[in-house]
Amino acid sequence: MLFSQKQGLAWARISSLAVRRRPANAKTPVASRSMRHALLFSVFVIASCGLAYELVAGALSSYLLGDSVTQFSTVIGTYLFAMGAGSWLSRYVTRDLVGAFVRIELLVGLLGGFSALGLFVVFTWLAAPFKLLLYLAVFGVGVLVGLEIPLVMRILKRELAFRDLVSQVLTFDYLGALAVSLLFPLALAPHLGLVRTGLLFGLLNVAVALWALHLFRDQLPGRRWLAVQSWGAAALLAGGLAGAGELTTLAEGQLYADQIVHAETTPYQRIVVTRWRDDLRLFLNGNLQFSAHDEYRYHEALVHPGLAALPAARRVLVLGGGDGLAVREILKYPGVESVTLVDLDPAMTRLFSTAPALVALNGGALAAPRVRIVNADAARWLEDSREHFDFIVVDFPDPNNFALGKLYTSAFYRLLEKRLSANGLIVVQATSPFYARQSFWCVVATLEDVGLRTAPYHALVPSFGEWGFILAGRREFAPVAVDPAKTRFLTPDMLPGLFAFPADMGRLEVEVNRLNNQALVRYFETEWRRVTR
Repeated sequence: MLFSQKQGLAWARISSLAVRRRPANAKTPVASRSMRHALLFSVFVIASCGLAYELVAGALSSYLLGDSVTQFSTVIGTYLFAMGAGSWLSRYVTRDLVGAFVRIELLVGLLGGFSALGLFVVFTWLAAPFKLLLYLAVFGVGVLVGLEIPLVMRILKRELAFRDLVSQVLTFDYLGALAVSLLFPLALAPHLGLVRTGLLFGLLNVAVALWALHLFRDQLPGRRWLAVQSWGAAALLAGGLAGAGELTTLAEGQLYADQIVHAETTPYQRIVVTRWRDDLRLFLNGNLQFSAHDEYRYHEALVHPGLAALPAARRVLVLGGGDGLAVREILKYPGVESVTLVDLDPAMTRLFSTAPALVALNGGALAAPRVRIVNADAARWLEDSREHFDFIVVDFPDPNNFALGKLYTSAFYRLLEKRLSANGLIVVQATSPFYARQSFWCVVATLEDVGLRTAPYHALVPSFGEWGFILAGRREFAPVAVDPAKTRFLTPDMLPGLFAFPADMGRLEVEVNRLNNQALVRYFETEWRRVTR
């Protein structure tokens, strides 16, 4: 549990006033020793649960609202403040400590366990109060978690000397936090999902309550009523866990206008594919990536203006674009000998390599003999690579958070420039120059900051509106007519017009996007917030 040391030390000082140190040679009864071990293990469990609820809330809010840095920072700050409030309130619990502890475990199990599901339902049905309810839920769970450790320490003070009480309780507290901090990103979130993870830890809190009922069965007035409450809470959480998939699907269905045909949570993102008649749509973390009705416009504009100008191109690199649609367009050039696709998420490339409808959409591009798929972080892969490419396609999602924003920085573009052959070209998707004008020209300025010459252009994609792209290389770019046999949208006559910008999309003075300022993310959030308001 984060920063619980201050909380534990404060309560240890209060508790020490009433602690009577036993003689060094006093023997601990076996029953007391086993009870002490059980309570210390309970500390491990409740610390795990407390941190899990915090991580679930932070991850859920970043999935649904974007800007993971802001969401995690505000959630953690609210949670820690609430824990402090809970620790302070524990002074008013003066009798029936074990009974109070059991009731708190049941409350935190129910509130924390159902928080992800409840918040997800609220977001899909009633988006307006989501933030308010998010922080109320975080605060409520934090207060209850802040009550737990002081009560355990006061229960244990009869069994342990002051120094042992502090060291052992805090040791198990930190071990529990460590366990969850490792398991959450590696196993829990990607395999169980946020809703099931919350419900699972809610059950663990209730299990601690039932264990405490067993340990102190001879000391609890009203034990039977507490047992009924505990088993009732366990049944509710178990039922929620069993039906989590159906409940999540029902709630998620409200987010999308069309039928969901595929949904999965990976360690990197939430992937949802919807269908309406013959229109397939891909959403990543709730953001539309393409519609089958007009994706060809986007991918033709992304690939053909640059590749048509490189008749000698043999080696092509695609960063992002795990759907294989950009690769489909590249494979229309018989002179291209190899295409290396680097996408972080193996679930994306696997889905678009195996799902029949999606394979039909990308023309089986990911299984083509000329294509090599690498699932890796693009920046790290570029650092390790020694290969050079004639044409590089950068098709990352929009920079709506700092993790994506780093892939649009001058540092990243310097890595990219090192992998570019002498006469090669880079093309970058760069959001909308109409809706996000500052963002678009920020990407242009950042590419130019590393010494590349740019040729910005735009195309109309009905699902997105006017969309922007940037060609960059070491020489001035001159448009070359595309082969109309390769395209459905682009024609030789229209190509020059793509590089002309009307006044309302014209260039602006903007900051360069660097790792230490992430100016692009700030521009992007401000501009798209105005559009979606």
